[in-house]
Amino acid sequence: MIAELGLLALWLAAGLSGFQLFAAILAGRGAAVLGEAIRPVAVMQGLLAAFAFAMLVWLFARTDLSVALVAQHSHSAKPFVYKLSGAWANHEGSMLLWVMVMAFSGALVALFERRLSAATMRATLGAQAIVTLGFYAFLLISSNPFERLATPAVEGNGLNPLLQDPGLAFHPPTLYFGYVGLSVAFSFAVGALVTGEVGRDFARTMRSWVLAAWVFLTLGIAAGSWWAYYELGWGGWWFWDPVENASLMPWLAATALFHSTSVLASRDALRVWTVMLAVVAFSMAMVGTFLVRSGVLTSVHAFAVDPERGTFILVLLGIFIGGALALFALRAGKIAEGSRFSWKSREASLVVNNVLLTALLGIVLLGTLYPLLTESMGTRVSVGPPYFNPVGAIFFFPLVLAMMVGPLLRWRDTKWTPVVQRLAPAFAAMAFVALLVVIDGRAGLLSGTGLVLAAGLALASLLPLARRKPWRAPLTLWGMVVAHFGLAVTLAGASAESAFIEERLVSLTPGESTRISGWDVTLRGTIPVAGPNWTAIEGELAVSRDGAIATILSPQRRSFWSPPQTTTEAALWTRWNGQLYAVLGEPAESGKRKVRLWWKPFVTLIWYGALLVALGGLLALSGRARSALRRSIAVGRANQRREVA
Repeated sequence: MIAELGLLALWLAAGLSGFQLFAAILAGRGAAVLGEAIRPVAVMQGLLAAFAFAMLVWLFARTDLSVALVAQHSHSAKPFVYKLSGAWANHEGSMLLWVMVMAFSGALVALFERRLSAATMRATLGAQAIVTLGFYAFLLISSNPFERLATPAVEGNGLNPLLQDPGLAFHPPTLYFGYVGLSVAFSFAVGALVTGEVGRDFARTMRSWVLAAWVFLTLGIAAGSWWAYYELGWGGWWFWDPVENASLMPWLAATALFHSTSVLASRDALRVWTVMLAVVAFSMAMVGTFLVRSGVLTSVHAFAVDPERGTFILVLLGIFIGGALALFALRAGKIAEGSRFSWKSREASLVVNNVLLTALLGIVLLGTLYPLLTESMGTRVSVGPPYFNPVGAIFFFPLVLAMMVGPLLRWRDTKWTPVVQRLAPAFAAMAFVALLVVIDGRAGLLSGTGLVLAAGLALASLLPLARRKPWRAPLTLWGMVVAHFGLAVTLAGASAESAFIEERLVSLTPGESTRISGWDVTLRGTIPVAGPNWTAIEGELAVSRDGAIATILSPQRRSFWSPPQTTTEAALWTRWNGQLYAVLGEPAESGKRKVRLWWKPFVTLIWYGALLVALGGLLALSGRARSALRRSIAVGRANQRREVA
């Protein structure tokens, strides 16, 4: 009955979504009674979708092999944590998670958002209902997660071994929270276009959702990068894989959108641009959904290879995005321009920020879609780091410079001389690092420039706190400082790893050694080990310097039996100045064993910086939530005084 209850809840939620849409339409034409029902219906829809997803997780926890999805993607011998996370490690389950988060987000909007007018809120919840209803239809028509088998399976097929990792419990859900947060921003934009109410209240309402989505996207991308780094055994943290790009593109759009909403909320400017960016951000999320689920890509990220499902998603993308763009074309001219500002202002710096981020988005989008386009014409083309790194740097490096200058500018208008004077320590740091890079001589142009700019941004990001008491600075300011500093840390880590990496690929007999970055690595031997659903050959690598053993590394080659697949489990040793990365390879001639080693200087700064970026977003979000709460309390007290008077 669990599967049937989940399916019933899903159908009821879809029905309520349809009612929510038509109620919003009729309320806009004067049906006030239906308008009052929209908020409670949205809340109930969110609860039903959450219940349906809970039922699916329960089925996976029980390993109910009478359900087709469980039989295809689980196994009785699989560790319990992977049974649970396996609920979304497939196409149908991940789509149900997507829909659940989207419906529950709509419920939260209905419950707590009170700053927008009743008309705009109705239009917003109506737009959210359109998007949610489309995905309900996708699930129920072509991707039913609760489908029963005519005869229960004797045993399940198991889960892709690459997905049997703690990263699966964190990486996909955080990305989905980010994607769905952008769907809420999209709905706010559509609602504002319908009513024409694009102002500060609109920006302040949407800003919090965009910021929350941006934080989740940051964490999701960082988690995916770390997961690929240690699990795949190739030592890379970013490969410009099309599906990696599919998560990066919404992040770039969300970054631009958040800064644009800040300008609109603070200075009532960039109205049309903000609405357009909200549409673009969700469009990028939909493009990513299409890439992952259409079958056009062969990747560990890909959840589906059914072209019919891809066509369904393509139709949804055309309806949502095409409809929003058509509405934008019809209504954008009726939105007032907003306040003007000087080119020597913080507003102008944020416009530059937006333009550069949009250019980066275009570069990534072109590089991602171009191979797919050429392949459809019978020609295979590979687009990778040789394109993305130098072309992206053309816009990314100026973006870093804009980040150094922008926070020091005033709203409306600024004199340049004081700004340049305040940036003197940052310029000095850049000159010093540039000198070190030239003297060392190992860094290339891109990595060397990255190190120089990272030093400048790290110092410049702290300057907004220099003329005030840090403990009295608002959380929003701390959020900006921490986020910008975190980006500098990530840039430093990526540049250092690229500039100074060392690699060794050797064949060793037991007792034989090799040397990398001053460390002696000795293969002591290999032993067989067993796990809950795998067996492995484990190497023992002794890492020493000057004869003193510092640590023992134990990389593995695992063999899973359901499904049958061999994976590598890298061994990592982290030092303050880098990380030693070891992978055990295939047996070689004469009893030797292949071993691949990397020394990656300061590589961990990549993820520490990403965590700081996300922390900055959380601080800013907390600051805005606290300000909103204080404002609400003040308004409530003022209303009480009026009633008493």
